[in-house]
Amino acid sequence: MLRETIDFLLHDWLRAESLTGRPRFADHSRETFASVLDTCERIAREKYAPFNRLVDTEEPRFDGEKVILPQATYDAWKAYGESGMLSAAQDYDIGGMQLPYTVEAAANAFFARASVSIGSGLLTVGNANLLMAHGTEAQKRVFALNEFSGRWSGTMCLSEPQAGSSLSDVATRAAADGDDFESDPMGPRYRLQGNKMWISAGEHELTENIVHLVLAKVPGPDGKPVPGTKGISLFIVPKKLVDTHGRLTGERNDVVLAGLNHKCGWRGTTNTLLNFGEGRFTPGGKAGAVGYLVGRPGEGLRCMFHMMNEARIGVGMAATMLGYAGYEASLAYARQRPQGRPITAEGKQASAPQVPIIEHADVKRMLLAQKAYSEGALALALYCARLVDEQHTGTPESSAEAALLLEVLTPIAKSFPSQWCLEANSLAIQVHGGYGYTRDFPVEQYWRDNRLNMIHEGTHGIQALDLLGRKVVMQGGAGLKLLATRINDTIERAGHADGLAEFATQLGAAVQRLGAATKSAWATGVPEEALANATPYLQAFGHVVIAWMWLDVALAARSSDTARREGTRAACRYFYAYELPLVESWLKVVSSREAVCREMRDEFF
Repeated sequence: MLRETIDFLLHDWLRAESLTGRPRFADHSRETFASVLDTCERIAREKYAPFNRLVDTEEPRFDGEKVILPQATYDAWKAYGESGMLSAAQDYDIGGMQLPYTVEAAANAFFARASVSIGSGLLTVGNANLLMAHGTEAQKRVFALNEFSGRWSGTMCLSEPQAGSSLSDVATRAAADGDDFESDPMGPRYRLQGNKMWISAGEHELTENIVHLVLAKVPGPDGKPVPGTKGISLFIVPKKLVDTHGRLTGERNDVVLAGLNHKCGWRGTTNTLLNFGEGRFTPGGKAGAVGYLVGRPGEGLRCMFHMMNEARIGVGMAATMLGYAGYEASLAYARQRPQGRPITAEGKQASAPQVPIIEHADVKRMLLAQKAYSEGALALALYCARLVDEQHTGTPESSAEAALLLEVLTPIAKSFPSQWCLEANSLAIQVHGGYGYTRDFPVEQYWRDNRLNMIHEGTHGIQALDLLGRKVVMQGGAGLKLLATRINDTIERAGHADGLAEFATQLGAAVQRLGAATKSAWATGVPEEALANATPYLQAFGHVVIAWMWLDVALAARSSDTARREGTRAACRYFYAYELPLVESWLKVVSSREAVCREMRDEFF
């Protein structure tokens, strides 16, 4: 079911094959795209899916020397690395496939659906991509290329025990390592001391080395840390020290595992507290974790956002696929679970045979909701991936537009599936009834795995503040205006399509309400007033975007087979009947700048 949906979205909707007309993708074809999807679907089916429950029940443990993971995790990482997917989008001359990101994202969906917590290298690829964008030639050659090959893996180390979302409060320090620190061929060399919390894949034996990208503060001229985010720099801190040829020197860096976090879900991936510079190891004869500066001092967050934005889209896809996995499981269950009898004009007939629960309207409601959430989110994720390709290979004008749209849509691509595909998982449990609440069926694990996604890589509230506080007002609201233009183009086309004109009218009204609410939120120019209701704004914005996705996809499905056409139209109809009307209530508090939340005092709770 997933493969057919992906093929439809890629080719019938996004016209991915047209990318092969661009020089970078000229060697590709629909056949090569299909081959990549076939390979990833097979590896996910054979190496990931059978072990999803195993990695949940046998979570990582530390034996005093190393982290112990199930053999299945090693086998999955090996298969993924050998597939070439870690470097899929990279140039041929460094071992890449020059694959469009649209196809890469679609291919990686199979791994997230099969077992999101075994992982498929999201952080490693993001880490390496950041270095390719901001690192020196030596840093690219030594660190990024070894990550793309699967020989090494990567992390992103931002949060600390006392500083989660508030990165301006990080306490990790970096001091110049000797008088010759600037002459190191790997980049300016520093010694780091501090602690990093919630670091996914921060310690394991899956790869020969782990490349940590660490945010830390360099003291100013007065010897004190520069306050705020301007004092934050970014460093490469390898677990094991290496030479300029990427060979291990045999010396351990001063970064150690302080503890494993035991999570509600997503248990197959280690989540760690790491200590940097505590003196457990003494590289070069002294304490302090050796780190190499990436970019310029004080530009750590600017560099790290390259990885964070990529990770946010990846988290959105992970949430989407967990929602989709629950949808598939509950659909299969509903089709074979007999329970109850249909209500007729004469009432229920006790002597009649029971019917599969999919025959009941309320079960269909829950299945339609899951379909609308997960397939709508999948469309958005692939649309954003297509924008990435446009940004990198389009004309200067289309590239700039794609970059602007990505700025506005990234918070939605992360937040909508994180919230609503989690709700889809809750509905999947409900469809299963009591069985869904047991570990005999997979849906409770999908919910537990998905609950993380509203928290990591920028919490739901952070995405809301980013959207209303920055993305829709930057450049005089240019991003919001461009998005409205794109949506209105869909509305115009749908207005002339049989069965879709009513939806076009509804969407047009919702877009107008969204624009008016945005202006009203900022009418006083007081950020505290505007942003107090940023989360309802985010929810409304997300629903408008997904409504747009469904209408655009429904236009593409008009020429599909009956099942695809009618299934798409039904999901679209459901979203416009049950979901889009919610936008009005969310925007009401935004427009009025409702003050109850910001005025509520601690002692009144």
